[in-house]
Amino acid sequence: MTATTRPVTGSVHSFDISIGVDGPGTRFVAFLAGCPLRCRYCHSPDTWFQRAGVPTTAAGLVVEIQRYQRFLQVAHGGVTISGGEPLQQARFTREVLQRCHDLRLHTALDTSGFLGVRADDELLAATDLVLLDVKSADPDTYRRVTRTGELAPTLEFAQRLDRMGKPMWIRFVLVPGLTDAPAHVDGLGRFCATLGSVERVEVLPFHRLGAHKYTALGLEFPLAHVEPPAAVLVDEVRERLRAYGLTVF
Repeated sequence: MTATTRPVTGSVHSFDISIGVDGPGTRFVAFLAGCPLRCRYCHSPDTWFQRAGVPTTAAGLVVEIQRYQRFLQVAHGGVTISGGEPLQQARFTREVLQRCHDLRLHTALDTSGFLGVRADDELLAATDLVLLDVKSADPDTYRRVTRTGELAPTLEFAQRLDRMGKPMWIRFVLVPGLTDAPAHVDGLGRFCATLGSVERVEVLPFHRLGAHKYTALGLEFPLAHVEPPAAVLVDEVRERLRAYGLTVF
């Protein structure tokens, strides 16, 4: 077998069926292993390293997806490639998205955008929707959240997607004392308002549901002391973002 015909292989942590969480409709969600950011609120530390996944060919994953193909189409859903960070395995992600697109399945890419430069035009052409996780519009807060990342690559990726007219859902995790500063929320609203292809902004309340995974891995959960945001704070942040003419959930 030559290099040109060698199967494209990636590291897949797991997959699941979700409804209304990872894109429109009922979706097959593949979680790839490996992520460089180490977000302080990450609820899946078990996906940080590629070695935590199972070596899987793109063709093999698509065979699994095809088991649900008719159901996904009837349910007005599709396929979402998530993680970890799927652009850490950009070639594998591109191959899966292209194969799903050929099956006429709606495709979504769930990414932080930090590795957006790895998403070539072919990958994005096979992507119907990008779920873009903007952790903060403030560079210093972004570094506090991720400990390893910079904000600029995410903003540049969002602007590139907008120039392409690629639909985006912006996702923002609201963490009391970390990402809830009004000035920083306003910064996010102003930035999103400049992007014509942003269909919605999702404010996701911080939770501690993944804390047990840190314990199992012998790690300390950095935000174990932080309470989830009160409903009134979530509502206030959503209204603050709506003031910029955005559709907010």
